[in-house]
Amino acid sequence: MTVRQRLSVVMIVKNEAELLPDCLASVSWADEIILLDSGSQDATPAVAEQYGAKVFRSLEWPGYGQQRQRAQAYASGEMILMIDADERVTPELRAEIEQVLQAAPQPDKVYSLGRLNLFLGRFMRHSGWYPDRVVRLYPRTYSYNDHQVHESLETEQAQVVPLAGHLQHLTCRDFCAFQRKQLAYAEAWALQRHQQGKRCGIFSVFSHTLGAFCKTLLLRAGFLDGSQGWLLAVVNAQYTFNKYAALWALGPSTSGDKK
Repeated sequence: MTVRQRLSVVMIVKNEAELLPDCLASVSWADEIILLDSGSQDATPAVAEQYGAKVFRSLEWPGYGQQRQRAQAYASGEMILMIDADERVTPELRAEIEQVLQAAPQPDKVYSLGRLNLFLGRFMRHSGWYPDRVVRLYPRTYSYNDHQVHESLETEQAQVVPLAGHLQHLTCRDFCAFQRKQLAYAEAWALQRHQQGKRCGIFSVFSHTLGAFCKTLLLRAGFLDGSQGWLLAVVNAQYTFNKYAALWALGPSTSGDKK
């Protein structure tokens, strides 16, 4: 008889006391919950401990990728489920994960979860936001890359297996808070690209911005998401503008426009 693999839920957080209860309740069935706090000034650590999470702290911020590596280092389970405070595991997804845990270990497989993304009161079904598959369930032998933003799991040659069910993602509940987060992501993206020697010209700033709007609204059928789809097309264009404008401002193009 196959012994069930132990599951460690791993999270990196800061000032998420409001969102944590529902998130932690949705993964309360896991064997352990590891939470790495980045210096919260609210009740985040206390709330996490109330739900049985093991809380660790790291005040130095190396970027999202390395912070996830640090958090995972505290986990003891054979399988890792990496989630964020604004995500919730649905019962259907839990059943899928349990099947993986009950089966024999598959070291050459990682698992993608389909996310339902909330944008201003609507779970989006188009606009490039669905099913928004992310690899979040995997054997502990894998880890995240070092990217400061838009980090991802280094899957090497592993087979990516899609799971049914959804990971609900409360992406945008507060428009202004969402915009502030997008601006921070854009700044970090630009800095990382600049450090890698990337530059862009003024034409790239506007061509990428227009492309992002058309891709979201037309190519990805954002108009089918109603008013939220139109707004998201503008938001994606604005985010793209901020990224490339910030990169342009860090230094002039030295070899033409580069993506």
